[in-house]
Amino acid sequence: MKYINEFRDPQKAKKLIEQIRQISQQIATENPIKIMEVCGGHTHAIFKYGLEDLLPKTIELVHGPGCPVCIMPRGRLDDAIALAQQPNVIFTTFGDAMRVPGSKYSLLQAKANGADIRMVYSPLDALQIAKQNPDKQVVFFAIGFETTAPSTALTVLQAEVDRVENFSLFCNHVLVVPALEALLANPDLQLNGFVGPGHVSTVIGTEPYRIIAERYHKPVVVSGFEPLDILQSIWMVVKQLAEKRFEVENQYSRLVNSAGNAVALDAMQRVFEVREMFEWRGLGDIPLSGLKMRSEYARFDAEAKFTFPGKQVADHKACQCGEILKGVMKPWQCKVFGTACTPEHPIGACMVSSEGACAAYYKYGRLSIKREEVKVN
Repeated sequence: MKYINEFRDPQKAKKLIEQIRQISQQIATENPIKIMEVCGGHTHAIFKYGLEDLLPKTIELVHGPGCPVCIMPRGRLDDAIALAQQPNVIFTTFGDAMRVPGSKYSLLQAKANGADIRMVYSPLDALQIAKQNPDKQVVFFAIGFETTAPSTALTVLQAEVDRVENFSLFCNHVLVVPALEALLANPDLQLNGFVGPGHVSTVIGTEPYRIIAERYHKPVVVSGFEPLDILQSIWMVVKQLAEKRFEVENQYSRLVNSAGNAVALDAMQRVFEVREMFEWRGLGDIPLSGLKMRSEYARFDAEAKFTFPGKQVADHKACQCGEILKGVMKPWQCKVFGTACTPEHPIGACMVSSEGACAAYYKYGRLSIKREEVKVN
C-alpha cells in the first residue's frame, strides 16, 4: 500500500529508536527528557503502536491538552445542555461531546430526557437541519482547536449567503499556542520540548510556535501521525536538545508549511475574534486562548441569542482529568481509572473522547503494564 506501510516500517523504526537512545544518553541527567505530544491523535497513535514502550528510559512522553472535548470545562457543558433544553431548539453536536458528563448529566442523557439533540458530522449538517426546520432554532456546538474552526467559520459565511436566520453557534473553539504557554508557566511541569500537533498546523502553519522556541527555549517539532512520523519527531527534538538549539522544525512537511492555509485563516479572521479569557478544564482561565463570534455575526451567535447559566463548575472530586491534561499525572495514576471510570461509565472527559489520554490507555491495554511496573518498583 503506497504511503501507509512506508511510514510503519519496523526496520526504520528500530534505527530511529537506536538513534534516539544514543543521543539521549549523551544529554541525560538524573531525570528523563520530558517531551510532550500536544495532540490527542498523537497520544492514541503512540499507544496503538506501543511506541512509548519502545523508547529508552531516558525519554518520557507527557500527554498534553490536545483533546478538544477533554479540555471543555463542566460549566460550558452545562451551558450546552441548558441550551439544548430550551423550547423550540434543536441542538447539534459532534458525537464525542454527547457522552461527556456535565455537573449533573451529559448531552446524551439530556436527549434521553426529551431534548432534541442530534449528532452531526459537520457544521454544514447543522445548517441543513436549520433549512429543513425553519420554525426551530438550530444551535451547533462548535468545539475544537484551529483544526475545526475554519469549517465552522465557512458554515457561518454560507448561512449568511443563504439567509438562514434560525442557525447559530455555541462557540467554544480554542487556540493551541496560549495553552502551551500556560503549561510552561506551571512549576509542577518541567518540559524539555514538544511534538507539535499536525492537524492544527495544517491550518496555522509552523510560524505561531516560534514564541515557544524563542521565548521559552523549548524545541517544537510539528509531526505527522504515523509511527515513523512520531519517532522521527522525537529524534528531531532530542537532536535539538543535544545541539543546544531551540527551534521550530517541521517533520510533517508533506502537509504543513510555515504560513498555514490562507483560505482557512481568512475565514476564521472574518467570523471570529479572540476572547480576552477562556476557561480550560484543568488549566483554568487562559488569556487570549478562545474564539468568539464577531459582533457583525451576532445573529449567528447563540451566546447573544439565548440566556444560560454561564457558571464555572468544579470537576468531579474523584476525577483527575485536570492533572492528566496538564501532564503532571498519567491516566493509570488516577484512582478511579479503569475501575469506577470506564468508557461505558465515564466520570471524566478524558475517558470519553476518541482523543482522550485515558481512553488511549484503556483501549490499548496499557493499564496492566503500568500496574505491573508499580508492583516491581
